Amino acid sequence: MDFDSSEISQSIALTIELASVTTVILLVIGVPLAWWLARSKTFLSEAVAALIALPLVLPPAALGFCVLVLLGPDGPGGVLASFWGERTLALTFVGIVVGSVLSALPLVVQPIRNAFLAVGDHPLEMTGRVSPLYGFVAIIAPLARLELVKAAVLGFSHTIGTFGVVMMIGGNIPGRTKVLSAYVVDYVQEPRWHEEVWLPLVW
Repeated sequence: MDFDSSEISQSIALTIELASVTTVILLVIGVPLAWWLARSKTFLSEAVAALIALPLVLPPAALGFCVLVLLGPDGPGGVLASFWGERTLALTFVGIVVGSVLSALPLVVQPIRNAFLAVGDHPLEMTGRVSPLYGFVAIIAPLARLELVKAAVLGFSHTIGTFGVVMMIGGNIPGRTKVLSAYVVDYVQEPRWHEEVWLPLVW
């Protein structure tokens, strides 16, 4: 199997795009979710937290297979894809974004939740009558900003390094779903050790 520089450049761009889009979605979803989990004392919140943590214990290929079924023609993903004339979200960029978000979600939500728990309710109580949104944006978020940045970096890094979930959902289509980690595996299988040595440094 031969690889040229244009294919690898394409893969690097695709990997960075995937990690960037995934990180933005993770923060949009993860921050309010972590805020709710930190403030809620109900059994439901703990059940949701346990559900979010499942990707940490599921093998990546198993998680990828479950998401693949959901994104396939007979799942919710097939219904969504039908709106723009497609049959499935599998083997698409959208599909690997969904898989990457689910895979990295616990790594983003848990540290942000812990940061919100550490801040506590005292800063909000000291401000008196302010709207919840203003209190969060003006008070809580700045106090937890370091953990927010760490969570974003963790989500971005995890997405760049993930392989099993993306491979299961997206296949291995150059220019479309083939991320940089797939080339590392290909080089090892060749074996092409000289390329495999430097490629992880980029990865």
